[in-house]
Amino acid sequence: MLQRLPFRAMGGEMLAILEGDTDILDMVPGWFEDWEQTLSRFRADSELSRLNRTFDQPVDVSDTLWDVFQYALSAETITNGLVTPTVLDAMLEAGYSQSFDTLPRHQSGHGLQVLSAVNPLSVVTWDEKSKTICLPYGVRLDFGGVAKGWAAHQTVEKLKEHGSALMNAAGDIAISAPLASGAPWQIGVRNPFVQGTDFETLNLNRCGVATSGRDRRRWSQNGLPRHHIIDPYTGQPAETNVMSATIVAPTVMEAEAAAKAVLILGGEEGLKWIESDPVLAGIIVLENGHTFYSQRIHEYLSHTVPKV
Repeated sequence: MLQRLPFRAMGGEMLAILEGDTDILDMVPGWFEDWEQTLSRFRADSELSRLNRTFDQPVDVSDTLWDVFQYALSAETITNGLVTPTVLDAMLEAGYSQSFDTLPRHQSGHGLQVLSAVNPLSVVTWDEKSKTICLPYGVRLDFGGVAKGWAAHQTVEKLKEHGSALMNAAGDIAISAPLASGAPWQIGVRNPFVQGTDFETLNLNRCGVATSGRDRRRWSQNGLPRHHIIDPYTGQPAETNVMSATIVAPTVMEAEAAAKAVLILGGEEGLKWIESDPVLAGIIVLENGHTFYSQRIHEYLSHTVPKV
């Protein structure tokens, strides 16, 4: 029996699913509340916000923040710097200054500063033994999708002792195992042009899958279109022909980082980048409606035998 628990957290729609008879699903929203209080840049009293107000001195951080910081380091490495948490000031300059639920969709009067490339995470210093992080003056962190992917992963790690589990954290999905019958989980790939519809179905077992797109979190600023995915090489919302990218990877953190990187790279370069990594598979939807499929994604499509 599949138990489903939808709830809101981290500014998005969440869905926890467990194949088993237990009340543990009721605990999931509480886990997310605790994580959000640690990792949210939108809460002035969160641990991350306190860290972002402290410059040029090491700050002791919790195990949760330290763990997410390490995953952010990994994301920056595997994407060759395309995904980095040091984009907070660029995000603010682009107008993403508050939770998207309350963000004004038409903005004016700010965002006129010309930004340069975002500082890489290497400008931040940290000490593994003491679990301290030191931000240089003017550098602040936004964990964004890394935090959602990490939270999805942590959730299925907690739930998997009670049965096969899936956690969808606003499009970042972690899956612990096949269903008890041996059947895969069926995951829809959303159509970015028609809200509430899917155009493909993926058959997935133990893995992570994530979608990054320009179709949802978007607004205008001084008459210019804006979205939440920053190109760190320009400090601006990425100029790209990709509307959405869906990636399957061994973990949801890898999938989330890769999906963002592909969107920033653009369709053709993004497809080449996916194909160059044997653990990735993906579907790229361009703004003109054309779709690119990586070679390995066909292993997961509904008309083929899934291999995870």
